[in-house]
Amino acid sequence: MEDPVVQRREEIAEIYEKGFLALSAVMLVAFLGALAYAAFAMNIELPSDEGQLNPREVRQTEPFSDPGPGVYQTGPNEYRVVLMSSAWRFNPAEIEVPAGSEVTFVGTSADVLHGFHIEGTRVNVMMIPGQVTKITYTFREPGQHDFVCHEYCGIGHHQMYGELTVTSGGEG
Repeated sequence: MEDPVVQRREEIAEIYEKGFLALSAVMLVAFLGALAYAAFAMNIELPSDEGQLNPREVRQTEPFSDPGPGVYQTGPNEYRVVLMSSAWRFNPAEIEVPAGSEVTFVGTSADVLHGFHIEGTRVNVMMIPGQVTKITYTFREPGQHDFVCHEYCGIGHHQMYGELTVTSGGEG
């Protein structure tokens, strides 16, 4: 015959084990739900790899050889921003688009690893030398957005920033 104290301890241990398994299952479902919500309801996506360039030839390869103003209208209320990052600046450092516009950022780095983060948005990518990165975002409200390099890139890293202005001239 088994000791009743030992039997009771085993019953309690079994209850705790089932409780922890249930809690783990609930947490797993919650985390998967958060991922699904981020992917579908918030339309969060990973930036796409648009190709590779020879890092030594980035400045001689289109569209980075002559980025010009950097902002190009590609359709009704659609814009493309050609962005080049290099020690310690963005080209262009000032971007202006109308509210309601869908903006596709196409960028790369000419020298070392840089970051590109537009504050107040989900635009946050790494600019890898020779890798062309593309991400699209719709700016719905007029306002000012600073963008910064979020990857330490050397002694002038703190000076690597720019400004994106969303004007009220678009369809909002």
